[in-house]
Amino acid sequence: MASSQGKNELRFADWMAALPGSIHRTPLTNLAIPGSHDSFSFYIDEASPVGPEQPETVQNFVSVFGTVAKKLMRKWLATQTMNFTSQLGAGIRYFDLRISTKPRDPDNELYFAHGLFSAKVKEGLEEINAFLSDHPKEVIFLDFNHFYGMQKYHHEKLVQMLKDTYGNKMCPAIFAHEVSLQYLWEKEHQVLVFYHSPVALEVPFLWPGQMMPAPWANTTDPEKLIQFLQASITERRKKGSFFISQVVLTPKASTVVKGVASGLRETITER
Repeated sequence: MASSQGKNELRFADWMAALPGSIHRTPLTNLAIPGSHDSFSFYIDEASPVGPEQPETVQNFVSVFGTVAKKLMRKWLATQTMNFTSQLGAGIRYFDLRISTKPRDPDNELYFAHGLFSAKVKEGLEEINAFLSDHPKEVIFLDFNHFYGMQKYHHEKLVQMLKDTYGNKMCPAIFAHEVSLQYLWEKEHQVLVFYHSPVALEVPFLWPGQMMPAPWANTTDPEKLIQFLQASITERRKKGSFFISQVVLTPKASTVVKGVASGLRETITER
């Protein structure tokens, strides 16, 4: 990920606005746009309960070892060292978002989650909106691709939250090849929301999840990852839709066991 310090921060914070005019009408599907994986995980809270998507073995592990177990979990769950504002300043424009309800939460809030709970969704969306207001020519992709413990009224709550936060900044779902920077600037749109749930079919500003596929290599081998990415790009270019190249190595259970105290950064990232 690019540095967010000094001159780099200023340069990357407005990189879309600074693109040459010849690219302004190019469909965004033809541009390589940097994104982050488990984008919210900088905020993971070690004091939170274990997420509802975690298997029984993890739940039992935490029930036995408590805080120590959660500290170890965070080392493997936090895939980012920057908050949303810093990521945006470093040029990130795609966010991978996973949403969950929290058991026995009296406020019935929605949270970002990845094994453990992270920030409240409302706070994260507002943080991103503050950046967009200061950088009116930058465009972001919000990809809501996992939902845990959510009922129909939770989705309704999230949709209303998006309306209240972004309003007309959201681009309604249209043909992907029609979306260019010039088109979005003329319409004063800055946000494309992809929503991997049937709810997307009921709301004009939600883009169906199939318009942002994210094939997953699920490997710890860099060579296999590269081969997978090359094959995926060749295939997706024929479709004319948006797509994600997940340039990430995924630890296996055995990888975690061997380096349980080391964490993701020391065990996988250097590779």
